[in-house]
Amino acid sequence: MERYELAALSTTMGAAAKAGARLRDFCTASEARGRLLGCWNSDIGDLNRITVLRGFDSAEDAAAERMRTLSTTDPFGCGEVLTGLSLDTLLPFPDMPAVEPGSFGPIYEIRSYVLKTGGLLPTFEGWAEALPGRTKLSKLLLATYAVDGPPRIVHIWPWASLEERSRIRAESVRIGVWPPKSAVWLTPTMDSTIGIPLDVSPLT
Repeated sequence: MERYELAALSTTMGAAAKAGARLRDFCTASEARGRLLGCWNSDIGDLNRITVLRGFDSAEDAAAERMRTLSTTDPFGCGEVLTGLSLDTLLPFPDMPAVEPGSFGPIYEIRSYVLKTGGLLPTFEGWAEALPGRTKLSKLLLATYAVDGPPRIVHIWPWASLEERSRIRAESVRIGVWPPKSAVWLTPTMDSTIGIPLDVSPLT
C-alpha cells in the first residue's frame, strides 16, 4: 500500500461497544476508498478513544477519503458519540510489507515518537539495521512516518499478552538488538496506547 491513515476518535464513555458496526459500514460503503485494516478500543493510554487504521493504494484515494470523512456530519458513523477526531496520513518505512488482515493480537501497541529536525533518514537507517534482530523476537505490524504535522514516526506491534510484551521488550534491550541507534533522534514527546480490537476489526 502506498499510504495509510490513522484516525483517533475520542468518544463518550462506553461508546466503543456500539461503534463497531457503524464504523465498519462507513469504511466499507460503496463510495468509500481504501481498506479498513484495523480498529481498536484503547485500554491503556488515552481512554475513550477508538483508533482506526485504513490503507490506500494511491494518494488520490487517500485524499478523496479524507474529504469524504471531513465532509460528513457523521464521520465513521459515530457522529453522535464523537467528542474529537484527528486524522494522520502516514507513509510506510522503506521496504515495509503491506499490512494484511490476520490474527496477531489479541492486544496491539500503537507507539508514536516526535523526531528531532532532520531525524527521518537516520531513523530509516537505524531501523533497517536493527529490525532483523528485533523481529526475531516478536512481530512488527507496521512502521510509518507522518507526512503532516510534526515530524514523527508511528509503529504498531501485536502481542499475545501484556506479560509477553514486557518480557520481550526487556529481552530485546538485554541482548542489545533494541532500541535502534537512531533513537538519539527522538524527542521526549512520545505516546503509547494499548488497544483491544473491536469485533469488526480485520486485525485481531
